[in-house]
This record gives sequence, structure tokens and C-alpha cells, in this order.
Amino acid sequence: MTTVPLVLIHGHPFDHTMWNPQIARFSRSRRVLAPDLRGYGTPSPTAVAGDFSDFARDVEALLDASDVPECVLAGLSMGGQIVMDCYRLFPERIRGLVLADTFPAAETPEGATARHALADRLLAEGLRGYADEVLEKMVAPYAAAPVKAHVHRMMTATSPEGAAAALRARAARPDYRHLLTRVTVPALVVVGRDDTFTPVADAEALHAALPDADLLVVEGAAHLPNLERPAEFDEALEAFLTKVDTRS
Repeated sequence: MTTVPLVLIHGHPFDHTMWNPQIARFSRSRRVLAPDLRGYGTPSPTAVAGDFSDFARDVEALLDASDVPECVLAGLSMGGQIVMDCYRLFPERIRGLVLADTFPAAETPEGATARHALADRLLAEGLRGYADEVLEKMVAPYAAAPVKAHVHRMMTATSPEGAAAALRARAARPDYRHLLTRVTVPALVVVGRDDTFTPVADAEALHAALPDADLLVVEGAAHLPNLERPAEFDEALEAFLTKVDTRS
């Protein structure tokens, strides 16, 4: 049985290391790509996002450069929205979607205003204060100390310029809700039970919109179930990837 490559798209304001448990597990049995998005992963990024589709085009360029004609695309939070944009732009290269702790609707006017205000704040102050404020929403207050430390480290290492540019691009992203009803590949929707950024109700609506989707609600996790409860997350992902592989 041929194994389909897995591409992991991180959320904001993180980097590819948010997928460390999944990289370690799944790279033993298939090809795994986990890039840093533009503006993330380096102290002084050479390029930042001007438009939300920049992220999706970067993923497409990575597939080309890596000689990966088709893949399963997995993304969390903003990464999930980038995965949806990838499906909008090049669906023929996607064999399955994993959408974790994310939502498809365009930004509301109030939400766009808040994202621009946060972008201004990050440019003025850096990310440490923001990271301190939201850490126990990104992961649950009861999360293991090493997980909290990893998440805080990713946030504080992120470039304010890259994070701010992504926030502004994200404020103007399209609405993917109609697109989801036309998805022709299997999908896995995942959400942490205690996620307050993207509550379970959002995941249930996402699951209902997709023609062929499974839903996993991860107990004992908030916005980053892949880090907070990697065993449960990986078990579901393993089953999903096997399903996609058998359709090869």
C-alpha cells in the first residue's frame, strides 16, 4: 500500500515545532513536511505575508520543490484556514484534509478591527506580553508544564513583523464555508474540548459542512490538542491516514 505524504501547517503565532510529536511519529512510516510559514520561524524574516493566499502559494511551491504531487494537508487554527485556502487554489493535489481547532468563516468587521489592533500592539511591544496573557487559552491551564513552556517559547520567538503581517492578511481572508460543501476528499475535524478560541460548536459546524468527514473532540485539551494530548490526536490521525492510503 502506498503511503500518502503528510504536510503539517502550523498556527499563529507558532512555528513548525508545534508538530514535533506528529513529526516524530509519522515520519517513521511516510514522508512528512512541516514548514515554517513565511514570517515565522526566524528572528528576522526575509518575507512576510501580504495576502492570505501567499501562505497557500508557499505550500504549493514547497510541494513542487519537494517533488510531492499529492498529499494529506493538516492545519491547526490559522493553519487550518491556510489548508482551506490550499484546497481553494489547488484541490487536485490534496488527498485528504485535517482541520484542527479552526473555523471557515470570513472575519467579522469587529474581528478584523481586533486583528489590526493586535498587529499594531505586537509591532509596538513584541510578543512576550501577549504570550503571557493567552498561554492558558492556547493550552489548558492544567496542561503539562513542558507543553506550556514549549508553547510560550514558540510565541515569544516569533517575529513581531511576521505575526503582524499574518494578522492583517488573516483579517481579509475569504469565506470558505461554501467551498467546504464541495470538498471531494475525506476530512478529519479535531478540536480540544476546552478550546475557547474555536469551541466545539465551531468544529461541529465544520464537520457538518463537509461531505465526508470524521469528528474528534479531544478531552483534556484546549486549542493545541496535538501537543496537549498527542496520543489521542495521533491515534485519530493514524486511522485517517490509513483510510486515505487505502484509497490510493
